[in-house]
This record gives sequence, C-alpha cells and structure tokens, in this order.
Amino acid sequence: MNNLKKNLGHITLAIVFLLFLGACEEKDTTPWKSLFNGSNFDGWTIKGGEATYEIRDDIIVGKTVFNTPNTFLTTDILYSDFIMELEYKVDSSMNSGIQIRSNSLPSYRNGTVHGYQIEIDPSARAWSAGIYDEQRRGWLYTLDNNPTAQKAFKQNEWNHYRIEAIGDTIKTWINGVAAAYLIDDKTDKGFIGLQVHSIGKDKKEGTEIQWKNINILTDNLEKYSRKSNLTPVITKNALTIDETKSGYKMLWDGNSTEGWRGARLDEFPENGWEIENGELTVLASGGGESSAGGDIVTKELFENFELQVDFKLTKGANSGIKYYVNTDLNKGEGSSIGLEYQILDDAVHPDAKLGNHEGSRTISSLYDLIKANPNKHVNPIGSWNHARILSDSTHVEHWLNGMKVLEYERGSEAYKVLVSESKYKVWPNFGEAKQGHILLQDHGDRVSFKNIKIKPILNKK
Repeated sequence: MNNLKKNLGHITLAIVFLLFLGACEEKDTTPWKSLFNGSNFDGWTIKGGEATYEIRDDIIVGKTVFNTPNTFLTTDILYSDFIMELEYKVDSSMNSGIQIRSNSLPSYRNGTVHGYQIEIDPSARAWSAGIYDEQRRGWLYTLDNNPTAQKAFKQNEWNHYRIEAIGDTIKTWINGVAAAYLIDDKTDKGFIGLQVHSIGKDKKEGTEIQWKNINILTDNLEKYSRKSNLTPVITKNALTIDETKSGYKMLWDGNSTEGWRGARLDEFPENGWEIENGELTVLASGGGESSAGGDIVTKELFENFELQVDFKLTKGANSGIKYYVNTDLNKGEGSSIGLEYQILDDAVHPDAKLGNHEGSRTISSLYDLIKANPNKHVNPIGSWNHARILSDSTHVEHWLNGMKVLEYERGSEAYKVLVSESKYKVWPNFGEAKQGHILLQDHGDRVSFKNIKIKPILNKK
C-alpha cells in the first residue's frame, strides 16, 4: 500500500509538472488574419492554367490537369509588406510553390503570372522554401548550402512555412528551420498565389497538393519579425544563379568606375557622375547633352550581346543607352553617335512628340528611327524600369519591363530608308558597325542606373 501511495504521488507530481510546463509555454499572440474563410473562394481568383481547386474540410485542395500551364489560385488583394504562415501537404511526385508579390499584367507576356515563388520541392533536390523568380530571373536562393533546411521537409506530411516580406528583404522558414534570406528590390507589391504545377504525360493527372491555416499579418511587422541565422543573398549589382550559368557578366561592379571611361576621355569624368548606394547617377547640370561630365562608355567593345540595365528617371529627364558606339569618331565632336535606346519622361519632356516619326523619341524607342509599342508598361517617375537590348548579328530587339517593344534588322533596306530620313543620314553606314562600345548618356538631367549586366552571344546567325 505504501508503494502504491508513493507511485500515485509521483504520477500526481508528474502531471502537475506537465501542466506547469504547458502553462509556461509561450502562446502565439500574433494578431493573424486568415486569407481563407474555409467555405468558399471569395477573395481569390484562378490565373494561368486550368488545374482545379476545391475545398475539403477547411482545406484548399489543388489537382493537376494534363495539357495546361502552371495554374495559380491568387488573392484579389495585392500585398506589399507582410508576414505569412501556412501549412501544406504535397504529393511526393509534384512540384509546386507559393507566389508572393506576384503580378499578371497584359503588358508582360500577355498576362503570364510572374514574381517571387517560395518553392515547394519534395524531390531529392530538396529546395523547399528556397526562392524562385517565376517567369523572370529563375533561381534567386537555393538550399544547396543549407542541408539543415533540406532535411526539415517532411515527405507526405503537413509542412509549415513562415514567410516574411518586409521592404527589400524576404526570409523563409520550413518547420521552424531558417531556409532562405534574400535581399532584392525587383517587386514590392503583388498578389499571393497557390500554385498547381503543370505536368507531363509521365505524371498522374489529379495528383493533389493541399493548403490550410493560411494566415497573414500586415501591421506592426517589426514587432513580430524574426531574426535569421543565415547570410543574405544580395542581388543588387550581382548576377543571379541562372544568369551566371547562362554566361552573363556584370558590366558595372556597383561601387567603382572600373571598366568605364568618358566617351571623349581616356579616363572616367571627374565631374557630372555620382556613385552612391549602388547606383550610378548622371547629375543634373541644367544644360544640354553632355554638358557636365559627359557621356560614359565601356572600355570593352561588344559585337553580339544581350544587355540588361535598370534605370530611374527624375521628372522631365532625358537620357539614353547607346550601342555600337565608335568613340574614335567623336572625340572633340559634340555627342557620341550610336544606336540609342531612348530613356525619357514621355509625359513632360517635349522630345516625346518629336522625331523623324512621331513618337520615335519616346521611352524605349530606337531614338529618331522606330517608335516603341505605345502599349508598353512604364513604371512611375522615381521608380526603377528595366531595359533589355538583344543584338544578335543584324537582328535587334528593345524590351521594357519584360515586354518586347520593337525589333528591326540593322542594314536592311527598311532600316536604311529610316536612316536616310533621319538626322543620322550624314553618317555613312550609321549603326551598321560590327562592334562598338556601350554608352550611358549625360543629357544634363538626373538619371540613375544599376544592375548593368551583359551576355555575349557566341552563336552568331
């Protein structure tokens, strides 16, 4: 009897101790708001493909469908800064993801969903909670160097994600383990989307992925944000994973004048340009073209290439990106001559209504020769826009913010007619050089540049 009393006493103490521990556990006091009401898809819209979504016991269930592209169940509300937590269970044969700060714009590939994706990857690669840039730049943050996070994924079980998107910083956790830490300012606002990936004929139609307990916080984020023990990947003035693989190189390192000089100088201009916070800025001088520091050019010559540049305009500003520039012709002679991707505040600057053909001096046009597509998407003054110039042999394309706005053939009869009708007619064989410098223009207005990168094209037509 004494032993029984003694054992009962120990059991009672153990129960009291466990209750005490439970009372001491820190409760989640975060004022979460649910993104899903549990009964219908009010506030959500399907974009992209034709995969199906249904509701089962307060759970969103997505099912794969043959012959359809990636499908996304997206929030109608666009979110900028937020903290989100959710759970998902995915079939081991699938790939999926959670879109954040994503968009679907008519000007971008006819509405293709694009933006940051928090990866769901049950494959042996195990990059779940890594960060992918859907339909844009590809991989931004993989889990190759984070085996702890790779092992945190639970196959065929519920997994928990925490996602923080605050300012230019995105951090993720999988089942409580820090997975990704990215600093990138490409997009600051967009919808949240639940992806059902497209499948090949080797996969099973109707394969499921499930999501539940989808909660978000948009206020007082500093109070609830968590520190990460990871080293951040910073994309500003740096190559992404896929850009490195495809052969890109940085054309400007983000902090020095290395690789650049004045268009009519042997060195970089002493005045007129500023390097600060990873931005290369031509300063306003109140004058005309090349009135202060003057244009700057790459020391290297380029033949076939794909060039990317982010640029930011101030109100009423004028500038440009020139290519196939021959500076030997320009020393001491006015402006540097070359084909020009126009940079302009179309709403304010009078040049927008001028040119050989009306509109051929608007933003992203081939200056004075070919007008860019008027349906182009231009980000507001003070925001960053993305220019892309592809030149492969004689074929040239201008892109703005992911949209191809014009294309032409250098040296073609149609091209020569345009030149003959423009101010460039006084330069023999204008724009037909085999190679030349890349130039950033000083037109007397404040314009900033960053993320200047180039990929030589080796397979010539």
